[in-house]
This record gives sequence, structure tokens and C-alpha cells, in this order.
Amino acid sequence: MVTAIIGTGKIGTAIATDLTAAGQSVVLASRTPLHAAQLAGELGASASAADVADAIERADTIVFAVWLAAIKNLLRAYWRELPGPVVLDPSNRVGPDGEGGFARTLPDGVSSASVIASLLPSGTHYVKAFGTVSAATLASQAHLVPDRGVLFYATDDDVAARTAERLISAAGFDPVKAGGVDQAIRIEMYGDLHQFGGLNGKLITRAEAEALLADGTPLG
Repeated sequence: MVTAIIGTGKIGTAIATDLTAAGQSVVLASRTPLHAAQLAGELGASASAADVADAIERADTIVFAVWLAAIKNLLRAYWRELPGPVVLDPSNRVGPDGEGGFARTLPDGVSSASVIASLLPSGTHYVKAFGTVSAATLASQAHLVPDRGVLFYATDDDVAARTAERLISAAGFDPVKAGGVDQAIRIEMYGDLHQFGGLNGKLITRAEAEALLADGTPLG
């Protein structure tokens, strides 16, 4: 199984590092091909680099580890290729504010997931995952003992759910389904199940995650 990671910024690098450490095959693509090649070299034999088209063609799963605006452009460009592989989306409803921070890019109540799902061709296996914590947390908090930290995911697709479970587990975290795509807003930034939302910076355990899901009312 090959996972294409499109984007080699902080999130893409952290995901690639965690997956290759577990022996997962990844192919990296970036708008800066040299950076993708350098990162692949650092990660070892489980990683390779390619251009975006080749990475997508080779992949069983595509992780679009770029800002929402860039994802929308990529979906338009590679629309015909998307119904086959699983599309894994770690995006949030924010963008850079030009001052080193983040600014909301969507109205209240609108998730990045809902925007992306509306642009995907029918039959695409889509899942929101790997965006519920920071890149620093992904990089430093994998394989905690005795209780792994949780990464939530959201999907309406069984194939995508199995893929998210496999990759999150391989990366060293505990996968917990928050619900379907209509619940994805809860696991995006500012949502009640996001590290930088209702979780107040905390990485939680499965028991804590299940208690929150049982409690019910999303803060969005």
C-alpha cells in the first residue's frame, strides 16, 4: 500500500515521518520538488519523491497536506483520478493571516470537509483525518505509553474509515471515529474535538475521547 503525501510542510512532514517510521511506503510531492526529494532521502527506503501527477497515480491513499485553497485547486486538476484511491484530508477552516498566525477562511458553521466533499467526484472514498492536532504533536507524541493519544477522523465511507484506522494506528496514535462528514466540523480547528478548540491544547486518550462523544452536544 502506498500513501501519497501532497505537501511537505509541517503537517505533511510529520505524517510522512510517523508513517515511514512504521515501515509504511510513502511518496512525497511538493511545489518545491527539491524539498520533497531531500525529505524522502532523510526518511529512508520507505519514502520516495515524485511530481504530483505521478504520486497520485501510484497511490492507494492521497493525503492533501496543504491549505484548503490549494486543495481546491488540486481537486480540480486531478478530478478524474480521485474516485479510485482514498482521499485523506487533514485541512482546517483556516489559512495564514500574514502575521505568523491563523485566520478563519470559512463562515461559522461551515467545515473545510463540507467544502472539499462537495468538490469530489461521485464514488470518491473520502475521510477527514490527521488534522485534529498540531504538526508538533504529530511529530513528538506518537506511540505514547501506556495510552496512545487519539486522532479523530470523520467519514461516511467504510473503505476510507478502514484506511484512516490503519494509517492512524501505524503513525502511533489511537483512531476514534467522530462520525460522518457532517460531524467533521467538530474535529477541525475551533471545534470541540480539536486540540485547538474545545480540547484546550490537550492530546486526549481513547477513554476521554469516548466520554466526549457520549456527552453529545458539539460546540462547532
